[in-house]
Amino acid sequence: MVPGAASKEAVARKPNLREAILCAAEELFSTNGFNAVSVRDIAQAAGANPGSVTYHFKTKDGLLLEIYRRHCVPMNLRRSELLAAAKRIRDPQDRLEAIVRAYVLPAFSSGSDLAGGGARFTRLRAVMSAEGNEVARRIIAQTFDDTSHAFIDAIQETLPHIPRNDIVWRSHFLLGALYYSLVTPERVSRLSRGDADGADAGDAIEQLVRATVAALQAPPLDPAAPLQRRAARTKA
Repeated sequence: MVPGAASKEAVARKPNLREAILCAAEELFSTNGFNAVSVRDIAQAAGANPGSVTYHFKTKDGLLLEIYRRHCVPMNLRRSELLAAAKRIRDPQDRLEAIVRAYVLPAFSSGSDLAGGGARFTRLRAVMSAEGNEVARRIIAQTFDDTSHAFIDAIQETLPHIPRNDIVWRSHFLLGALYYSLVTPERVSRLSRGDADGADAGDAIEQLVRATVAALQAPPLDPAAPLQRRAARTKA
């Protein structure tokens, strides 16, 4: 028998082990970040051995990529479907609202952490973005950039008087608001003194859509203003 063949066969016979490793890694990455978590930590949390992790995912990088794929393939597909429908709306105001809703809705559409959304994966995305890990940056770009460009282009077609750079900034703010709304809903409940329920997904979606549409329609930034500010700081 080839050395190691028996252990590989044993791993392959456990169909739930791969899922357990994915869930354990997602929880650990979302809590502690990517850099601080080792393959051994993941294996221990999954009730497996480190060899099982490398058997299924080769490396920790491969494991993170698979976590993104399992969530983002259905999320991006749904966003693309909703965006295509939104772009067919004739009224510009209604079209803009539908475009923004097409981006926001799929992040809330699953209460499960298994696919297409969920608070745990949103928390993981926020942690990965803040951590600045090069592996995570590459995976995020690979997973989301094409879809993000499609939404930015659709918004600019609806708001041709707003420079694309301004739309990029305002879309960037939407992403931050989306992260925060999903990860810390209790803050809304607390600051509203209980009058609003931060966990109400429907309310959160409509508030995000309205706030984002208003931000996107704000007057464009004067392109000379940043240069003037820099010049003033230099003189000071």
